[in-house]
Amino acid sequence: MMELKDDRRFHNLTQHQVETLDQVLTEVIPIHGRGNFPTLKIKPKDIIHIVRDRLVSKNIKVRDVRLNGSTASHVLVKENGTSYKDLDIIFGVELSKQEDFQIIKEVVLGCLLDFLPQGVNKDKITALTMKEAYASTIQTPEQPEVLSEIVEHSVESQQHVHPFISQAGVLESYSQLDLVTPVETLEDLNLPDTKSLLPSPREIPSVTVVAESMYGDFEQAMDHLRYRLIATRNPEEIRGGGLLKYSNLLVRDFKPASETEIKTLERYMCSRFFIDFPDVNEQQRKIESYLRNHFIGEEKSKYDYLMTLRRVVNESTVCLMGHERRQTLNMITILALKVLGEQNIIPNTNNVTCYYQPAPYMTDHNFSNYYIANGQSQIIYHPYPLHIHMQTGLV
Repeated sequence: MMELKDDRRFHNLTQHQVETLDQVLTEVIPIHGRGNFPTLKIKPKDIIHIVRDRLVSKNIKVRDVRLNGSTASHVLVKENGTSYKDLDIIFGVELSKQEDFQIIKEVVLGCLLDFLPQGVNKDKITALTMKEAYASTIQTPEQPEVLSEIVEHSVESQQHVHPFISQAGVLESYSQLDLVTPVETLEDLNLPDTKSLLPSPREIPSVTVVAESMYGDFEQAMDHLRYRLIATRNPEEIRGGGLLKYSNLLVRDFKPASETEIKTLERYMCSRFFIDFPDVNEQQRKIESYLRNHFIGEEKSKYDYLMTLRRVVNESTVCLMGHERRQTLNMITILALKVLGEQNIIPNTNNVTCYYQPAPYMTDHNFSNYYIANGQSQIIYHPYPLHIHMQTGLV
């Protein structure tokens, strides 16, 4: 069990919260394979046990196992409708050498073999094969504080499973979503499934599970959750600056706890994001990946998210050259238009004025772009300069 160095950071879960945690960890999540690979049906609790046991067998010390992000928030404040789309499982490990990451990757991917249906020949299936079939992204840590991530995808499911490997324990410190729930006492929750036909509820034993607020003060963070407020500290220390998550919270009607402080924090978020992702193509891949992972079944919210992200970048970016800033804004705009196109939605054109400038040869009166049959009236052409104006800032 962790040392409680600062009591204000920690809180023991109530029995009701423990029951909610048990429901989350025992829910069957389908992990859909690419091509002909079958759908795996996995309980988060099972994959936690298998990964941890195999890491220990490989002499990789596991400090703790935690639930992070919206899943932890759902466990703590379920009554106000806090839901979760993805499942962040964080294994705190000690990486003594770079080769350990390769071992960890093989352990995580290899444990999926245990969930393949009976009758599947596993002898010739390698970790690389499982990666291609079930993992959408694998990030290799380039810095000690970077969390490496292996994302197992579920196209039709409402959840994605994200096993993280944390070396230095640096986590995003948004108070409203990053209340970390350590689950190293999962053995106490490891009960057999109730198969009785009687409608009696499953009994959960009284166990101690500690929740930690990475923000600092647990009760203050809980108030932020209850009242849907955004508060964070030092976003410049977070990979990506927390910019994408911040924009997501705004779309979900969270409000900054301090309007005066948030503008300064937005500049730090943008600066860190563009330091970590300086190339516009890399920025686009990151945003598209975030949309896939966090807006499952919420296609109509993607446009609002992208326009919110665009507004924050437009108003708070101070670290880019003019042309770099325009490149990023145009990229986000195109993604937003693409989202509208995929949904067959035409944007509101009440505030749109569009004229066009013809090609130079069109001013030649001897040139005609139309075939006019004898007896038809002549088409009179009036050239206008190009002018596009949208009050929404879309273009």
